[in-house]
Amino acid sequence: RNLLDRDTFSKSDPICVLYTQAIGNKEWREFGRTEVIDNTLNPDFVRKFIMDYFFEERENLRFDFYDVDSKSPNLSKHDFLGQMFCTLGEIVGSQGSRLEKSIVGIPGKKCGTVIVTAEELGCCRDSVLMQFCANKLDKKDFFGKSDPFLVFLRSNEDGSFTICHKTEVVKNTLNPVWQAFKISVRALCNGDYDRTIKVEVYDWDRDGSHDFIGEFTTSYRELSRGQSQFNVYEVINPKKKGKKKKYINSGTVTLLSFLIETEVSFLDYIKGGTQINFTVAIDFTASNGNPSQPTSLHYMNPYQLNAYGMALKAVGEIIQDYDSDKMFPALGFGARLPPDGRVSHEFALNGNPQNPYCHGIDGVMEAYYRSLKSVQLYGPTNFAPVINHVARYAASVKDGSQYFVLLIITDGVISDMAQTKESIVNASKLPMSIIIVGVGPAEFDAMEELDGDVVRISSRGKFAERDIVQFVPFRDYIDRSGNHVLSMARLAKDVLAEIPEQFLSYMRVRGIKPLPAPPPYTPPIHVLQTQI
Repeated sequence: RNLLDRDTFSKSDPICVLYTQAIGNKEWREFGRTEVIDNTLNPDFVRKFIMDYFFEERENLRFDFYDVDSKSPNLSKHDFLGQMFCTLGEIVGSQGSRLEKSIVGIPGKKCGTVIVTAEELGCCRDSVLMQFCANKLDKKDFFGKSDPFLVFLRSNEDGSFTICHKTEVVKNTLNPVWQAFKISVRALCNGDYDRTIKVEVYDWDRDGSHDFIGEFTTSYRELSRGQSQFNVYEVINPKKKGKKKKYINSGTVTLLSFLIETEVSFLDYIKGGTQINFTVAIDFTASNGNPSQPTSLHYMNPYQLNAYGMALKAVGEIIQDYDSDKMFPALGFGARLPPDGRVSHEFALNGNPQNPYCHGIDGVMEAYYRSLKSVQLYGPTNFAPVINHVARYAASVKDGSQYFVLLIITDGVISDMAQTKESIVNASKLPMSIIIVGVGPAEFDAMEELDGDVVRISSRGKFAERDIVQFVPFRDYIDRSGNHVLSMARLAKDVLAEIPEQFLSYMRVRGIKPLPAPPPYTPPIHVLQTQI
């Protein structure tokens, strides 16, 4: 909207060029170009860019705009109209996945704005729940009736078949009713509704030499008509058909029900307006070492970030794209506070207990460094108070409109293991996740135990409803000197990779569906004014 006009006799002919940034050397690479739209300062570009999206990675984007003056593909031959920088997460995390941002890059000039929208490509996330029964199947067993089961096969491009589902065996009956089963549409027919699905009927034998009763074919489209006369199938045994003139069939199979379930994704919720609230808690206990000493994990080095600062920045920069107000409560624990030296296990880093919010990750970093100067590192190391602090907020909004992520950065020496486990088990029922980043050289066995990936965490015989803790040892991501993160991207990735699944597990258990996204943006209609 409102691009600069660079043409003397007509309006600009704009094109947009998208660049992405390489992870290693950070150089910008051209990803693609839109079409050129002639003679307008308010172009609506049609060409879309399709890119891979990972919640846990930060994908930097740059949109450059040019006024195209000739057929040359060389961009330096055209007039530069400005550029816009953002991340893919910023677009996806905006209301309705629609981001509007100013175009910059030409000093002293207003270059207009750009509106970018993103949508997830549906790659057929549907599953179906189906149930079948059969009537009058052939009797195959000498002493008793048959023990029938069904085998479903999808056809491949080359005409071969791949098995995709087997039902259970129903014993000693010629009129079985099988249990309903759920299968993804991709597995059933690769998302192609007209592809042949073959169903074989067998009589189960203990020795594994199951007897073939017969078969029939159908397709997703036929099955999707549900229970009707179209979905009663004759089971045919080709050998018998060839031998016996009077052969009609070997029984029938009937579809009893067919329900389509759409699997929802993390992005569906974000798009529907679910907010992710990010809280930081920092370990201010004496085991970290005196902040004025270079050996301390809290060393106040004027020239570079300490371990806490590096971890905070890497994780925070990704999460902040999903937090609409970019205001983060930042807490500390395990320090003695001025003026009276009382020990606190949840104090506001900005010194304001009524309003512990900091603006952006930079605001959190600033408050962290300010606190280091005023508090005295002490102990013990109690996690439960900060976990309960966030849990109180999470407990007040269980409708799926908000989800809470607590980042605890610690040297891993914990004093209140039993209380912390109790807090985590209780929090596992709430819309929250906990990320623990362990800094320094300690053994992190206690943290691994809290992570619960190997053994689900429990307290007083109660098990956590779902896994909500992700632990990451920071030392795996830094170089030998301990001064540089080898890859901020890899650290953030490992820290955040479990969040979408933990988020979905909460929504699923609670039966919360994503809200519909706000209506897509429609450009205002330009009214042609006519003089009368």
